[in-house]
Amino acid sequence: MLNKKIIQSAILPLTLLLATTQVNAHRAWIKPSETVLSGEENYVTFDAAVSNTLFVPEHVAYRTNSIVAYAPNGKTLELENVATGKYRATFDLKLEQAGTYRIASASAGIRAMWKDDEGNRKMWPGRGRSAEGETFETAVPKNAKDLRVSYSARRVETFVTLGEPSTDSLKPTNKGLELVPVTHPNDLYATESAEFIMLIDGSPAVGAEVEINRGAMRYRNQPETINLKTDANGKFSVTWPKAGMYFIEVSYEDDKAQAPATKRQGGYSATLEVLPL
Repeated sequence: MLNKKIIQSAILPLTLLLATTQVNAHRAWIKPSETVLSGEENYVTFDAAVSNTLFVPEHVAYRTNSIVAYAPNGKTLELENVATGKYRATFDLKLEQAGTYRIASASAGIRAMWKDDEGNRKMWPGRGRSAEGETFETAVPKNAKDLRVSYSARRVETFVTLGEPSTDSLKPTNKGLELVPVTHPNDLYATESAEFIMLIDGSPAVGAEVEINRGAMRYRNQPETINLKTDANGKFSVTWPKAGMYFIEVSYEDDKAQAPATKRQGGYSATLEVLPL
């Protein structure tokens, strides 16, 4: 039977999870003003939004209450000067410890679809809604027709480094679809190759679909999208063609979900800065 914590995780807001799994539609992103900083302490400002055009806030602001910042020692930090507008949210992060910081938002839950006796399609949780305290057992009829249940996990993140890069904050949680850097995410340079490993619940995400896009898409005619697949070890590599802010988006699906779900889905995205040599 599905772990109660997984069922209860559907109580978490799934609006963002559903809105950002539309392929080639809205993308959720957290973009730092810069990713590599010096000094004994410093500040970074972040923009966060869900948009059609990468890094152009023109659809809806990201919900900052789901964003957590992790210091190099693993402790969580307070987001400062949080403000939410119509199309984007902004916040500051004070860096007081040398090393790499991880800024991430993660959500997970189950979703059920079925038909009632009149043939009308039903969904739980409803589109754009949370489970509101209900459980799968209380919300879905035991004799539901054409029942389809999936477990979905979504992670959106970025990384910044003060001084010397570190790796403690990059360790996977083994929950959902995650990126494990082989190449440090704040040590990326144009024309050089970088390697990453994708995990699904701690195991290699074999055959995951990877899409990589450079920002400033509105200023060029060609999207220049890089499409890749992870290998038998969940690994993929990319050679960065140019410097700039990049958006990595990864999707994964298999039939290894815990009951009552029959399908397991993972979504992952990250904003990475590639520097000129």
